[in-house]
Amino acid sequence: MAMTSEFVSAINQIASERGIEKEEIFTALESAILVAYKKEKFMDLNLSQDEEESMGSNLTVELDRETGEFKLIATKEVVKKVTDDNTQISAAEAEMISPNVEVGDSIQLEMPAEEFGRIAAQTAKQVILQKMRESEKEAVLSEFSDKVGEVFSALMQRMQKGQVIFEIGKATAVMPQEEQISNEFYRLGERYKVLLKSIDDSEVIVSRADPKFLIELFKLEVPEIESGVVEIKAVAREAGSRSKIAVVSHQDGVDPIGSCVGQRGIRIANVMNEIGEEKIDIIEWNEEPRKFVANALSPAKIEGVNISEETATVTVDEDQLSLAIGREGQNVRLAWKLTGYKIDIVGNGVKKEEAVVEEVKEEVAEEPKKKSTKKSAKNDEVETVVTEEVKPEEVVEETPVVEEAAKEE
Repeated sequence: MAMTSEFVSAINQIASERGIEKEEIFTALESAILVAYKKEKFMDLNLSQDEEESMGSNLTVELDRETGEFKLIATKEVVKKVTDDNTQISAAEAEMISPNVEVGDSIQLEMPAEEFGRIAAQTAKQVILQKMRESEKEAVLSEFSDKVGEVFSALMQRMQKGQVIFEIGKATAVMPQEEQISNEFYRLGERYKVLLKSIDDSEVIVSRADPKFLIELFKLEVPEIESGVVEIKAVAREAGSRSKIAVVSHQDGVDPIGSCVGQRGIRIANVMNEIGEEKIDIIEWNEEPRKFVANALSPAKIEGVNISEETATVTVDEDQLSLAIGREGQNVRLAWKLTGYKIDIVGNGVKKEEAVVEEVKEEVAEEPKKKSTKKSAKNDEVETVVTEEVKPEEVVEETPVVEEAAKEE
């Protein structure tokens, strides 16, 4: 069976575009066509799979790589008396093909190709498509297997059953619903940065909701993180809403928070532009757990932290209580994820009362000085004298002295 030149050219083109070796396609075609021929040839015999394989074990398919011509070859044993036409040939018939053949030798015969041509045509398309899919999977594995955890620019192709289908180079990537930012809308034909999260069964899985995606975005924007001068120690994220990042500097004189924020906030602004409306809190990591927990609850002001096993009890003023907890408990929840400690926040009512007393004292001190009058000993004129506020204790001590002076008069 000879293949048309157009079909051979198509195979060459597919092999070139997909990066597939032509020999792999030809070999796959030979194997698949042979399997299809044997199934159709022995289909009516109701044989088991093992019996079908044994029945056609002497058959092979050969493909001429230049002309595209298929040949079905049967290898038969030369015998005196034939008992199986499929695997044996008589010595007299064999001598007509090759004069020097003897009993016990094997001889190869080209089989008639009336039905073989139709089977080959039906099978060729399926084999090529299957080989293309396999080659794409292999290409994906070879190209991306060592790049898991990196960020790529992906082209949005379509939505499919809630999943977003992206194109990364020649590979197709899938972003499941749980890896999407909840309040984000993906537009056809636009490019998005995505994290290559994993490769499952040759399928590329990408994410924009994973905390590691945030880390990689900061690496792209902050040279100090990429070089290792500043390190991201921990990340807690609720994608699309709010995140907390703990950073530390390994070089004196380098401010880790300032490095992430950038001059006039340009670095963190670039990160936030990529993830939409999500807010990012950057805090300084501290090896002392109590200080780290206090920093993690920023922007709330913390009065004290007491850690017992895996629980941190945090004391705050009453006016800082709602800020420490956050809307729907988000701030304390993110702090728990960031530090690994279960956090209990307690309002410090005593501290609040003392603060009120201090405010009252300040108000009293600011009032105008009290005025009192007394007679001058020299001219009996009444003059106004400014006196300091008299404490009750001082009045009690001076009372006996006044009584004695009255008795003497």
